[in-house]
Amino acid sequence: MTAQIDVQAVRDYLRQYQDQVVAAFVREDGRRSFHMDEWRRNEGGGGRTCILSDGAVFEQAGVGFSHVTGGQLPPSATARRPQLAGRAFEAMGVSIVIHPCNPYVPTSHANVRFLIAHHENEPPIWWFGGGFDLTPCYGFEEDARFWHTVARDVCAPFGAEVYPRYKKWCDEYFYLQHRQEPRGIGGLFFDDLNEWGFERCFDFLRAVGGGYLKAYLPIVARRKNTPFGERERDFQLYRRGRYVEFNLIYDRGTLFGLQSGGRAESILMSLPPQARWRYNWRPAAGTAEAELHEKFLRPRDWLQ
Repeated sequence: MTAQIDVQAVRDYLRQYQDQVVAAFVREDGRRSFHMDEWRRNEGGGGRTCILSDGAVFEQAGVGFSHVTGGQLPPSATARRPQLAGRAFEAMGVSIVIHPCNPYVPTSHANVRFLIAHHENEPPIWWFGGGFDLTPCYGFEEDARFWHTVARDVCAPFGAEVYPRYKKWCDEYFYLQHRQEPRGIGGLFFDDLNEWGFERCFDFLRAVGGGYLKAYLPIVARRKNTPFGERERDFQLYRRGRYVEFNLIYDRGTLFGLQSGGRAESILMSLPPQARWRYNWRPAAGTAEAELHEKFLRPRDWLQ
């Protein structure tokens, strides 16, 4: 794409968005604030990682901004676009991963990002990507419908086909092939977005960023005071194990960061502070834990 692009405007938005998200989660937690860690990268660029730990509502919340450059795109960025192999790059984005204390509050993830690939005197190739997805331990149809209603409304101004397309992409992307199991109930996922032109693509990125907070915070408020005990906590840690497996094996953002020589502490902030694995465990029939697998961990139309 050769359209005029405004890299500084994207960077300014991402820094402001990080501040907005941090402030929103501090208000919701009510006990802890974020530790802010500015860092530089030897190969070019840097970022700011913000972590809230041991809060009243959030066991760990990570909100990271990065803006990095490099001489060659890593394999994770060129697997679907091999023609870009060997190009220099500039990448910036905000990544959010929230691990709540209460097992009835779902884990959530969001990402908004912008990449540019350069090659000698050729025009740069740019694209936007991102989305948001929800990973409950205990399923509530009310929450799932609300989450996907907000996702649909975010996409509506950009075309009736956008939500079904990016909802399907999210279902396919956040899938543990080795388990034959979705990570959660999905949401939106998009990548390589440049066909609408810079301004409209940028507008969509901002809509997705704002939509994440509109979708997630009401669910947190609805579930954060639900009583729970050792059984629910144990299941939460078990389900977090699946989250770890996806992020370390499949997640493009994790692979991009590690393959490009990124800062490991900031890349791996997505991992929960505690998780648990059990050999060949299955929930008992008729339990809420079994219902998660039977009704929620499967692609479906949540708006019907």
